[in-house]
Amino acid sequence: MSKRDYYETLGVGKSATADEIKKAYRKVAMQYHPDRNPGDKAAEEKFMEVAEAYEVLSDTDKKSQYDRYGHAGLVLG
Repeated sequence: MSKRDYYETLGVGKSATADEIKKAYRKVAMQYHPDRNPGDKAAEEKFMEVAEAYEVLSDTDKKSQYDRYGHAGLVLG
């Protein structure tokens, strides 16, 4: 299974600032949060995907590797 682009997951462009990424993460995370969607496995999976995207894009080093090599760069790093 191929992973979706992290920028697409959060709904931001590659030139997004750290504040824009954080704001987008909060918005999407609230939408799919398990407390707001009890028992919805699809929402739970989406929430975990969003959290993973934010973890990478909020870290300067990981974001740099992701921008350069995509998902493969994260496995190597």
